[in-house]
Amino acid sequence: MNTLLPSDPRIGAMPIQENGDPFIDVRDEGRIVIGPSPEIPDNRDYTYLRKTVYQKLLEAQRLLPSGLRFCLYEGYRSLELQQRLFEDRFAIIKAHHPEWSYEQQFIETQQLVAPTINLDGTPNIPSHAVGSAIDVYLIDDDGTAVDMGIHPKDWMLDYDGSLSVPDSKKISEEAKRYRAIMNRVLEQVGFVNVATEYWHWSYGDRYWACAMGKTSALYGLK
Repeated sequence: MNTLLPSDPRIGAMPIQENGDPFIDVRDEGRIVIGPSPEIPDNRDYTYLRKTVYQKLLEAQRLLPSGLRFCLYEGYRSLELQQRLFEDRFAIIKAHHPEWSYEQQFIETQQLVAPTINLDGTPNIPSHAVGSAIDVYLIDDDGTAVDMGIHPKDWMLDYDGSLSVPDSKKISEEAKRYRAIMNRVLEQVGFVNVATEYWHWSYGDRYWACAMGKTSALYGLK
């Protein structure tokens, strides 16, 4: 299991060599089911991905057992929305842990949502903002989400992150089985799972590059 935490300073230090892989709108392709607009009702950008990321997701979907498909919860996310989500999550962490220092609250928040400005004040480039990240879950032939322990839309309610971590001990055996299925096919095609969110996978960004031992990432801001 990948143990690289999103707060690891090696991620922000990873160089980016943008390879020019174009963005595509998954809505135009019609082969991946898309969930409702996440986080805000007028979000029209979340279905964009880098072309290679989309192709790899399709490849992984073909490896799923009969009766299962992926549903894309979110792909691209603007820096403005990213920062808003970070601030919302930070407020929750601060309310639950007022005794913690600002640094502790910041790092804990960072485990489930990346900031656009690092703790030291330098700019950060989150995975969703470069089109490399996918938040996905499994659905059945009827389009119903299977039990995966917690739905991605409820991530803000997971106050301590114990349901969101890929190897959660608090979820059902059925949810563990579905997570294992998803892990197997996504890893097989080259995606990396972030160590704190079972639904968040990426290819080509700085997190991926660090986890895979690469010398640089493939994608920067568009």
